[in-house]
Amino acid sequence: MNIKVLQKKGVLRFVLEDSNPAFANALRRIMISEIPTLAVDRVDFRANNSILFDEIIAHRIGLIPLKCSPEKFTVEEECKCKGKGCVSCQVVLALEKTGPCMVYSGDFKSSNTDVQPMDPRFVIVELLAGQSVKLEAVATLGTGKKHMKYQATNASYQYYPEVEVKGDISKLQTKIENACPKEIIKIIGNKATITKPDSCDLCLSCEEVSGGTLKITGNPSKFIFSVESVSGLEPEYIVKKAAEILGEKGKEFIKELGKL
Repeated sequence: MNIKVLQKKGVLRFVLEDSNPAFANALRRIMISEIPTLAVDRVDFRANNSILFDEIIAHRIGLIPLKCSPEKFTVEEECKCKGKGCVSCQVVLALEKTGPCMVYSGDFKSSNTDVQPMDPRFVIVELLAGQSVKLEAVATLGTGKKHMKYQATNASYQYYPEVEVKGDISKLQTKIENACPKEIIKIIGNKATITKPDSCDLCLSCEEVSGGTLKITGNPSKFIFSVESVSGLEPEYIVKKAAEILGEKGKEFIKELGKL
């Protein structure tokens, strides 16, 4: 297997070579549903006379991504405190504001300075004169399997596009290039190339106007991955962690096979 990074800023894009659809999909599914993250699981309201119900505010807070180091925390059910709540399995985010003002995620006071909202500008609620909100939000460790608020990333992959020339396409250069909606196929002489493979969605528009002289296919052993973090975790960390989890699953599978 070989990996080539195409883009690191913002959305991580990389090419996975010498693999197969089963492995690629397993890696994608683990990135989405099995990477541990911190998210608010419970909210204790002490006061709220804002325009929004407690449930709406709690829902908004639960979806705020938190910056953290998951390795420093334990799942409540597996913690030595037996779920009673301690610094190893819980982080408390306190909030107290009185209007008139806009309440943002940056107004939280965290019991762990290393755990903060990913962006301080997430809007929670607007308070008018005489309105106030006071609450404590408890963040715990979980995965996307439990609830989507714990989902670490949006991850997808596509087959790597490949071009095959089956005849003389030099006279069809303009027609073929203009047919591509993304303008990423180039004809030079009798050779065709896709200048931005990660932008090609295999629409086959260029193939349709080529009169059978051009064929675009997706390589089933080569994949272009897109990984966009929707949590406080970096995309590079998410991919590496997913690979570790997949490796552990393989070891466990071999172990279970040995019992047959």
